[in-house]
Amino acid sequence: MSGLRELRNNGVVKNVGEARETPTGTPHEFATGERSTRNRVARSILDHGPSTVAELAGRLGLTQAAVRRHLDALVADDVVEARERRVYGTRSRGRPAKVFALTDCGRDAFDQSYDKLAADALRWIAEREGGPEAVSAFARARIAAQAEAYRRAVERAEPDQRTEALAKALSADGYAATARSAPVGEQLCQHHCPVAHVAEQFPQLCEAETEFFAELLGTHVQRLATIAHGDGVCTTFIPKISQTTDNASASTAGRNPA
Repeated sequence: MSGLRELRNNGVVKNVGEARETPTGTPHEFATGERSTRNRVARSILDHGPSTVAELAGRLGLTQAAVRRHLDALVADDVVEARERRVYGTRSRGRPAKVFALTDCGRDAFDQSYDKLAADALRWIAEREGGPEAVSAFARARIAAQAEAYRRAVERAEPDQRTEALAKALSADGYAATARSAPVGEQLCQHHCPVAHVAEQFPQLCEAETEFFAELLGTHVQRLATIAHGDGVCTTFIPKISQTTDNASASTAGRNPA
């Protein structure tokens, strides 16, 4: 698992150029350049979610052949895996595009987390303090403790820029979030989740976050996908304010039922 060791030793990946197709330096220099570029490929998938070869090549300024070579190595090391891109809505003709997503091992390579300790603590809370309701109370308290920075960011933004402001605030906390336009609304995409492994066992963490987004943005929101449920990106649909009512409540976290 040499790929995992390389990623763990490069928590902050340097933005360096692509190694030359034909090495001109020492073997060590060439190997170092290859490792650095491979880490950039993995980091780009972490930051942007499941990606095609063409998308990675465009973001990183590499040839598609070079990207494929690095992806082959990352797949061999169980850092990334190939899958079909999920399509929301009407599927176009032709074979769905192949995308590359991080595996659980790949995500672990970027995380210095205490997942087992956190899961054990939440299990203890559930067993001793009132079951799932106690975990939900903890999840809401956790979000409330983080809420002030998010609230300030959203309140300072213009109404039509609040989703983007929230995405930037989430990115500052390690969620690699982006906002993009969608039919009759926007999508908030979190390409990384520091607590994904714990949320697999305790979905109350996702549910509390979804409720908080709805309260913060002043509108009903719908969770379409979550990393904790096996999706490549946590995706939240935020409809236009004019098409919702003030009293709408947040949906629970989970996959798009379609």
